[in-house]
Amino acid sequence: MRPNVWWNEAQEFTEDRDVAQSNERQTHQKLLQQSLKALQVDQLTLENKQLRNILGLRERIQTHGLSAEVLYDAADPYTRKLIIDKGAIQGVSLSSPVMDEQGILGQITAVHPLVSEVTLVIDRENSIPVLNSRTGARGVAFGEAGGAPLLELRYMATNADIEVGDDLTTSGVDGVYPPGIPVAKVVRVERKADSVFARILCEPQGKVQGAKLVMVLDPIMAQLPAKPVLERAATLPMGAKK
Repeated sequence: MRPNVWWNEAQEFTEDRDVAQSNERQTHQKLLQQSLKALQVDQLTLENKQLRNILGLRERIQTHGLSAEVLYDAADPYTRKLIIDKGAIQGVSLSSPVMDEQGILGQITAVHPLVSEVTLVIDRENSIPVLNSRTGARGVAFGEAGGAPLLELRYMATNADIEVGDDLTTSGVDGVYPPGIPVAKVVRVERKADSVFARILCEPQGKVQGAKLVMVLDPIMAQLPAKPVLERAATLPMGAKK
């Protein structure tokens, strides 16, 4: 076979290979784009479902709420805080409860014009009054002191009627959280003979790790009527008759 024939065949082979590789790259790129679109659709579907669930929970507790998106975790390894994309301009106020479709996440502890800071219920400096749905007993849950993503129900006597699996909801007695919103579930109860109080650990119901869409509620104190101003009764002199 003559050299020019070899050259032509080699050139055709190279061109066919390049075309095949190009087609393969284009096909792979299209598959990646389709996968990305499918993932985005799934993400939007999930977010819409979460938003519907949040709105449904808000309607059940009958309070005004503002939907928001979590931007990022606050850059502080010693606290548990989130930054959301709503601030004073959108009407966010200090102490407002924040929840997702599962339950309470925390409350607003700093408000800026366009963003706000949320301190989570698992923050060790945070506390929230709760009610045991099974027994009706009230208590106060704190962020677990060791830094675990848990709550600790403190100051409960060792003989207190509390069991693993009990659901804790907001009690509504603090003027911040509306009553009846899920807070946590009891996952461990430790009773020791040499201790007055039981050690009770609880798992938060809200997605404190990985929350995306949230609802900012008005504090219930803002929804209550103003306290009446009582006029001071006039003081009569000793021995005087009315």
